[in-house]
Amino acid sequence: MAEAQPQGTGPQGTGKAAGGRSAQLAHTGLRPGWTTGACATAASTAAYTALLTGEFPDPVTITLPKGQTPSFALAVEELAPGRSTAMAGVVKDAGDDPDVTHGALVRATVRALPAGSGVVFKAGAGVGTVTRPGLPLDVGEPAINPVPRQLMREHLAEVAARHGGTGATADVEVEISVDHGEEIARSTWNPRLGILGGLSILGTTGIVVPYSCSAWIDSIRRGVDVARAAGRRHVAGCTGSTSEKVAVALHHLPEDALLDMGDFAGAVLKYIRRHPVERLTICGGFAKLSKLAAGHLDLHSARSQVDKGFLAELARRGGADEALAGAVAEANTGLAALQLCTAAGVPLGDLVAATARDESLAVLRGAPVAVDVICIDRAGMVVGRAEPRGPGEDRQGSPQR
Repeated sequence: MAEAQPQGTGPQGTGKAAGGRSAQLAHTGLRPGWTTGACATAASTAAYTALLTGEFPDPVTITLPKGQTPSFALAVEELAPGRSTAMAGVVKDAGDDPDVTHGALVRATVRALPAGSGVVFKAGAGVGTVTRPGLPLDVGEPAINPVPRQLMREHLAEVAARHGGTGATADVEVEISVDHGEEIARSTWNPRLGILGGLSILGTTGIVVPYSCSAWIDSIRRGVDVARAAGRRHVAGCTGSTSEKVAVALHHLPEDALLDMGDFAGAVLKYIRRHPVERLTICGGFAKLSKLAAGHLDLHSARSQVDKGFLAELARRGGADEALAGAVAEANTGLAALQLCTAAGVPLGDLVAATARDESLAVLRGAPVAVDVICIDRAGMVVGRAEPRGPGEDRQGSPQR
């Protein structure tokens, strides 16, 4: 993993305070960990290597989407007679994050398939299966999210190329399992979302960014201070790495203008209320920002939920008939509600963005800050935008709630 810069120092030893997402993480003093997706990638890479060579690499090193190259020790390994299958497992280390899957054993069992089959994913014991629409996977698919799937495909292709697999792409079945995963999943939202039988294999960066509420809120405040000291007039509060990329692409902001707000939208707004900048962009996933639109300032899933009834009221404002509004109210997820409205030509994403902007202005209480909001989907596509609006400008009425 790339080293974070020491607190209070900038690049090239300038002595200036570092800013941006990496500096915020360093400031918390908390140790990052690895996602279930990173663990599954390491385990599948080790298993496929053993399937082709007869030997398990231990530790096994992988390359994460942002270039970090962590190494994972194998907790279990098993090579079947005749190399019909190979299994490797790693224990998830979530660092200092209070992650329910910390310490879970993530296993990958790999078996060869005929040339041209590609990589086929299978849910083993403790990994869930998607049973309802509204998630980034089709119904019936194992709950292994798109980014971990792509990461595994890339690593398995490298192993195939290096050790004589069937070509440029690996042709294998990869079964991912998590010991006691079905029991652990009862402490998550998976059953409510229609992911049955176990956990999801998740992660967009491979890294679990830890926080305690107080440490992370303090890091947000420090990020604002650094941006102001650098003369930044425009900052962006982002819910994660994907939204950060979108904000940079749209507004060409430097690193020290980026605030990793995570779930703490209220912390960003309240501190900027006391320490204003000219413009604040809020960028995040549609579902999270729908919570902000509904008046929630803590966007964590354990402390606030997507209110589909609220989304239905917004959809009515956008022209939805009662049949569509009813379908939105009964949707499995916020993403499913958005998809229903998009198909019907109802701009639910823009309505959520505009309402979230107006809620943000209400929290700012007249501070001289213009706010715009960008909603994205899981792939980083913009699905809703609200143009900048400052204090005293006309506010769109929010639906009753």
